[in-house]
Amino acid sequence: MQRRFHFLYIIWGFFFFALCPQIFSENAFADESIEINLKKELKKGNFLIGLKQYLGGSSDKLIGKKNIIFSTENSFIDLYSANGIKHRSKKINILFKNVPLKTTQNIQRLVFGPFSSYETAQRKARNLRAMGYEPVVTYPKNWEVWIKEEKKLLDKKLNYKFFKKSIKSKIVPFLTNKYTQHKLEGPIYITSDQEVKINNVNFGKKFYLVKDSYGTWTLIQKIKFDEYLEGVLPHEIGSNAPVEALKAQAVIARTWAIYNSGRFNFDQYHLCITTQCQVYKKPNLENPNIKKAIKDTKNLIITYRDKPINSFYHGSNGGIASSASEAWKIEDYFYFFPMIDGEDNLNQFFELPIKNENQLNIFLDSVNEKAFGENHSLFRWKRVVSSEKIQEYLVKNQLIKDRKDFVNIKITQRGFSGRVIKMEIQVSNSNKMIVLERDDIRRILNFLPSTLFTINKLNDNYWIFKGGGFGHGVGLSQAGAIEMAEMGFTYEQILIHYYRGTKIKKIEILSQ
Repeated sequence: MQRRFHFLYIIWGFFFFALCPQIFSENAFADESIEINLKKELKKGNFLIGLKQYLGGSSDKLIGKKNIIFSTENSFIDLYSANGIKHRSKKINILFKNVPLKTTQNIQRLVFGPFSSYETAQRKARNLRAMGYEPVVTYPKNWEVWIKEEKKLLDKKLNYKFFKKSIKSKIVPFLTNKYTQHKLEGPIYITSDQEVKINNVNFGKKFYLVKDSYGTWTLIQKIKFDEYLEGVLPHEIGSNAPVEALKAQAVIARTWAIYNSGRFNFDQYHLCITTQCQVYKKPNLENPNIKKAIKDTKNLIITYRDKPINSFYHGSNGGIASSASEAWKIEDYFYFFPMIDGEDNLNQFFELPIKNENQLNIFLDSVNEKAFGENHSLFRWKRVVSSEKIQEYLVKNQLIKDRKDFVNIKITQRGFSGRVIKMEIQVSNSNKMIVLERDDIRRILNFLPSTLFTINKLNDNYWIFKGGGFGHGVGLSQAGAIEMAEMGFTYEQILIHYYRGTKIKKIEILSQ
């Protein structure tokens, strides 16, 4: 009898331990919080990345048929919804439906914008905050600033639009299979021990689905800093860049992401994956040089007065670096300044400021063999554009209602680096000039690679834009960094060259 009991205990023990992995997995999952705290995630070394916005909406390009599928090869996927629903499976299908509301909701707000950049929108928000309002920076299609409708805000000089919309339905996600559907509420947390495919594309292991400010949903990925950089470096500076240039890019990309981690606070994630942030794509193959660049610079950031800097960078400065105030309507940073970007003796031939078109044309026409980054495809460029084409851009951006005869276009102000700060466009039957400034120039006339250019009239119908560089010209020039690395400069020397007066330090955010 005693032997029989021992045998039963052994059988029960085997059965219990067989169940243990499942039990522990469930308990661990139960402990995962679906509260999204952006500051806490940052201190843990995580970025929350908005992979896909506007899910379930009419312009949703990802799902089309209104559903999104999470799947793995072998491991289980755990789903936890804010309304208490838990689900475990190797395949999870979420369907978005328009559900009628019992009562119509009216949305009203004042909208400022669109703005070409987050920096310009942020400055507008700061000004409104100083006036006693509570603005938020958003990005529905372009950067905008919103505040709730307030009767006291009547001054039309503030240049806002009144937005009003009646909502009769809302987009709701449902966990669905052949037989059942369960309503979910956000935030929804989805996690697995294995790489998860989303609509058959590998992404990662931890995700949220969160309702956004526009009535749709956002798919957010939780990712470690270094994993994020592995998906940024190949698409920003390129996988084939020299190792020292990759190291410089790793440091500035890490710094930029931390400094700008509040861009999408309103929609509960840190950063997007487009050029409005840093381009990020899940890497398909491991690159040893990129791995080395990230490892060798682990947790290093650029600081000024012991704080992370706003480490702007761009493709090519055309041989002249810009100040921040030339690119955007913001105050200058100490560590950004206009300079001839090249070997020291290049300054013997050219000096700043560049005050007029003649001086800039001489610089653009010269053979700048001593300038850093001259091998970039847009180091020098030329665009021949018709008056009709310019009119199309003006109509598209609602600066004129319909096509009118084009009269003239001229540059009225340049910055210290020679970049165009202000230009005027005149059309017939209008006494009012269309004025474009700083980042709005490239947003509206998006055929221009940079604002370092001159304009010449070819004939009554065509204009020649001749310029140099690609991007805003502030901070590190990726083409310049690549050439400096090829010449033997270290990543520290490259960073000090483009961010004067700064220091490279270990990140402190993880220990705060």
